Amino acid sequence: MTSKAERIRIKRASKAGRPRKADVARYPGGQIKHGETEREVRSVVIAARQRQHFSGMKGVDAGSPFAGYTLGRMFLDGKLTAHEREAGDEYARQMARYYSLTGIPFPSVRAQSLFSVKGFEGETTTERTRAARVATNRMMELEGVLLKLPDGPRVKTTVFNVCVMDYEVLRTMPEPQLVWLKRGLTELHWHLGLSRERVAV
Repeated sequence: MTSKAERIRIKRASKAGRPRKADVARYPGGQIKHGETEREVRSVVIAARQRQHFSGMKGVDAGSPFAGYTLGRMFLDGKLTAHEREAGDEYARQMARYYSLTGIPFPSVRAQSLFSVKGFEGETTTERTRAARVATNRMMELEGVLLKLPDGPRVKTTVFNVCVMDYEVLRTMPEPQLVWLKRGLTELHWHLGLSRERVAV
């Protein structure tokens, strides 16, 4: 026969810890599988986007790929046309290529893997040097196109801050600044060869 203290100890040991979760996938050893399905991750992201960027707005597709960055959200808001968004996306691609090939750190820390940052080999190949030179010339050409416009420095800075730096505060920019952005994106759309007419539809 066991003592009262022994019975209490056995009872506590059998009920120790948190109760087991029901209806969860487990490994053969009994540990819970912590992998999330793509649908679960997507639903969390869409709910966060809806809450943070589109609160109070009806009929906005928060699951759209355009809802993930400032230029795309301005397009979904109706402030920019499709050709202006397309020009901004291409400008951002060209700038990212320039930063990648020249070894200059990307100016915005968003969406970067900070743990994969590393130096480059001391010796650069002639192919990489040529690609870096082409990307640099392309970047300077695009900046020159923006600077030649009326209010050029303001246009260039606005386009850069929206397309590359992805500043969310610029989504609610004042009307004169929106005019600069549209002017720069329309000129880039024509210059990048995305349109055959200078005035895009």
